Amino acid sequence: MVKNGIILGKRYEVISKIGAGGMADVYKGKDHMLNRYVAIKVLKKEFKEDENFVRKFRSEAQAAAGLIHPNVVNVYDVGEDRGLYYMVMELVEGITLKEYIDKKGRLSHKETISIAIQMCTGIGVAHAANIIHRDIKPQNIIISKDGKVKVTDFGIAKATTSNTISSNAMGSVHYTSPEQARGGFSDQKSDIYSIGITLYEMVTGQVPFDGDSTVSVAIKHLQEEITPPSEIVPDIPYSLEQIILKCTQKNGERRYRNTGELIQDLKRSLVDPDGDFVVIPPLGNADTVIITDEELDDIRSSYDDEEEFDEYDEDEYGDEEEFDEYDEDDDEYDEYDDDEEYGGKGKKGKSSDDVNPRMKKVMKILTIVVAIIIVFILVFAIGKAAGIFKGGFGIDTVDTDEKTKVKVPNVVGMTEDEAKKTLNKKGLGFKVVAREESKKYEEGTVSKQKTEAGKRVAKNTTIQVVVSSGLVGDEITVPNVSNMSESEAQKALEDAGFEKITSDFAYSDSVAEGDVIGTTPAANARATKDTEIVMKVSKGSEKKTVPNVVGQQDGDAQNAITAAGLTVGTVTYEYYDDVPKGQVVSQTVAGGKKVAPGTSVGLTISSGPKPPEKVSVPPVTGISIEEARALLDGVGLKADIKYDSETVGTVGQVIKCNPGVGTQVDEGSTVTLIVISKSSQPDGGETESTQ
Repeated sequence: MVKNGIILGKRYEVISKIGAGGMADVYKGKDHMLNRYVAIKVLKKEFKEDENFVRKFRSEAQAAAGLIHPNVVNVYDVGEDRGLYYMVMELVEGITLKEYIDKKGRLSHKETISIAIQMCTGIGVAHAANIIHRDIKPQNIIISKDGKVKVTDFGIAKATTSNTISSNAMGSVHYTSPEQARGGFSDQKSDIYSIGITLYEMVTGQVPFDGDSTVSVAIKHLQEEITPPSEIVPDIPYSLEQIILKCTQKNGERRYRNTGELIQDLKRSLVDPDGDFVVIPPLGNADTVIITDEELDDIRSSYDDEEEFDEYDEDEYGDEEEFDEYDEDDDEYDEYDDDEEYGGKGKKGKSSDDVNPRMKKVMKILTIVVAIIIVFILVFAIGKAAGIFKGGFGIDTVDTDEKTKVKVPNVVGMTEDEAKKTLNKKGLGFKVVAREESKKYEEGTVSKQKTEAGKRVAKNTTIQVVVSSGLVGDEITVPNVSNMSESEAQKALEDAGFEKITSDFAYSDSVAEGDVIGTTPAANARATKDTEIVMKVSKGSEKKTVPNVVGQQDGDAQNAITAAGLTVGTVTYEYYDDVPKGQVVSQTVAGGKKVAPGTSVGLTISSGPKPPEKVSVPPVTGISIEEARALLDGVGLKADIKYDSETVGTVGQVIKCNPGVGTQVDEGSTVTLIVISKSSQPDGGETESTQ
């Protein structure tokens, strides 16, 4: 352990130990040259004489030193003094993502996406510098006190200069990619897999694979499919689940190619949570990776060699000792407890009450309040049913009022006419309450709106706005980026000098998905570098949800399809013994699927049980019973014999039938045959037949 007060490199004073990792201790220090506090990572004594560990320590510093970005823990310096190998880093006051997840149980989808975008941005900077992190996990993601997400610990990262790099999987096994677990090549897609596992833990509060040993977990990464997050958290947005599943595909070719693509889908998920826009490339062969017994032995051996370091790999930078200096006053972290976006300071192995002693009291109060509300609702419901509260309290109007409320659109950056039309479409009024000079928007453009965009208000509410009376500052003309891809448009706007560029998404039948429809302020408008430019990006033609009409009556089903903005395709009628006539048996596009407007949906309708075939009664008169039977059998009819004792003639001859010869009857019907039973004798006498 380095003594407090020692000066390293003639400028860095060691103040106190704040953490410990696998190879190094972390100290709070002060850079006397720049008069700022820093974190100093010092290689542990037992490793500093080992060339392999020294090389790995230096590799970490070299890999991270060139990464200067708000979403990366910056490395300032690296050196050696009196046999101590040290690295000087940015001192981040905050907690690890792992601690935050442990504290909250699981995160909301908006919170998850917000953290993920910042995390992916930092990792993307490393990838752009040909650096693969190889150890992405919540323990290596820090959330600072001001809500900034920072990626740290490039302890096993290496600069990738060729496609032949191969190393043993050294990261935490719960987050390692299948190719790392197998000891194969690691690239950007390996980090994306680990990002996916981290996202999974954020939304569910647990890792997808766990086991008694590193080997068992590694094998699960290779051979088992991930349980869909929706089976654990049913209300997870569809698009976010698809993003996670794409990140965690066994085959790297089915994952996102880079963090840029991943960030675009994450942003889109914020505005279109249930959208069906995530495309997972198909793969001919099976997802499950088949490994031989020999490879399995190699994997076991590689992890056995690393078992002694597992305790360090689990939480190097995020070790709970690291932030001990901040434990003296938990009150300064109280703001995180109620923050929807970022949480307070938590510690592994401690409950949320231990993290913030006041939480128990708050929870008790909330429990009492909720109980009172529930009792009130029950009493009111019973009273209303009994007629006690009829017409009272005005509660009956709550639902109706809520239904008439509309979301206020963002009209900042629009011209007066555009803003007025946009608000009027929503049933809202428009009023200019002031005209002021603006540093962002040109004359005639809305620079502020009094009612915040996104707030729900009653219809016919008047939205008050401030309109720019003139632009103050260096003017920049907004370039026309319509029909460019989002990334191309972003670059064009940045090249023009704009610093704040955001994306909004809307459906468009004329602009291809992913391309820019237009901007606010519009093309050729004058603005300054501080103006926020909002790119409206096309989501393609608005997807329609196919209704499930199986079991409905023909007319109702066709009306439902038309009402959904789709067209009725070929309608086929078939006989079904077990489906009532006129009922839909199947549809060509499954119910619930999202499709382009106007998509054709074909239907198969039941015509009920198949009716029997019609056949003609054959000529069975004037012949014997046997001959008549044979003719009837031949056409699928049955014979019913009745004898006529009044008519005299040849016994056994058919003299008539019912229905008559030539009559159309159902196949399987019975034909009654009238047969002579009395014969005439030569002497004129009569004889009864015994038939």
